[in-house]
Amino acid sequence: QMLLSPGLCGSESPLARADAIFKVTMIPGDGVGPELMTAVKDVFKAGDIPVEFEEFHLSEVQHMASEDKLDHVLSSMKNNKVAIKGKIHTPMEYKGELASYEMKLRRKLDLFANVVHVNSLPGYSTRHNNLDLVIIREQTEGEYSSLEHESVPGVIECLKIITRDKSRRIAKFAFDYATKKGRSKVTAVHKANIMKLADGLFLQSCAEVAQLYPKIKYENIIIDNCCMQLVQNPYQFDVLVMPNLYGNIIDNLAAGLVGGAGVVPGESYSAEYAVFETGARHPFAQAVGRNIANPTAMLLSSANMLKHLNLEYHSQMISDAVKRVIKQGKVLLPQHATIIARIRNRLSLSLSCSSYK
Repeated sequence: QMLLSPGLCGSESPLARADAIFKVTMIPGDGVGPELMTAVKDVFKAGDIPVEFEEFHLSEVQHMASEDKLDHVLSSMKNNKVAIKGKIHTPMEYKGELASYEMKLRRKLDLFANVVHVNSLPGYSTRHNNLDLVIIREQTEGEYSSLEHESVPGVIECLKIITRDKSRRIAKFAFDYATKKGRSKVTAVHKANIMKLADGLFLQSCAEVAQLYPKIKYENIIIDNCCMQLVQNPYQFDVLVMPNLYGNIIDNLAAGLVGGAGVVPGESYSAEYAVFETGARHPFAQAVGRNIANPTAMLLSSANMLKHLNLEYHSQMISDAVKRVIKQGKVLLPQHATIIARIRNRLSLSLSCSSYK
């Protein structure tokens, strides 16, 4: 693999260039999602990335969502197996349907595991440096089960669903991930002291799965304490696994530790599909059209997508370009267009300095 020094051509040969064109489903989503996808397409064009996007606009707030549109997205996903996606914003108003299209998409594809790698980026000034932890979230049940009803006027019941099968599945995913990535510890995050049955089952399932991985250290921590510990001493954590709602909260908290929602990539997996997105999901609607949205998270997510497609050279090229631009510290937000221009220049340098095997 080739790493390019700023302004210099690398002397090593890069990995072989892929001959095939890979098709990827693209869902821009709401808010700044379309702008971030434009950034991805611009960078892919500059880097001559062998990917063709099948683009679908699915939006509840823009009245561009329907079961028919969702079916088209699912059909594309079944063919391509891989997608890159912005945040599909969910209106707060209840209009007769509890499950949002974001949730429907996750369930239809069984995207049970959300992975957010929280990694410090040199160039961003934060309280904690050299952070490297992974948050794994079960995202097909829990509080996000769309099971709410008014039992009597003025009384709403919201059901939290925790099952043994899905708890064991996400726990196994976390331990498999730790094993594959050479990580040493998995921490289960819960509130079993209060929700003794639901979170108790999740905690029991994690403990049972942990017995199958004796080389991986296993701990558990209550969610509220976890939040405090992440702020005070995040270095104690390695891989964290948790139910749905806690994962949503911790994803956002941890993103704040390394620079905010605009810098942390994320991905969601089923047994068959992979969807790449931002780690902290925000539409950032107030920034639409102002050219101030930070594209870092989506660009790094697109690099992770290329790695998933075994396009290692192209993945490294984009990741390296993004990180070098940030490390140079010459771009300060709000200057989104300048960031993209610098990344394009970096990619042009990479291409002009390299020859494919």
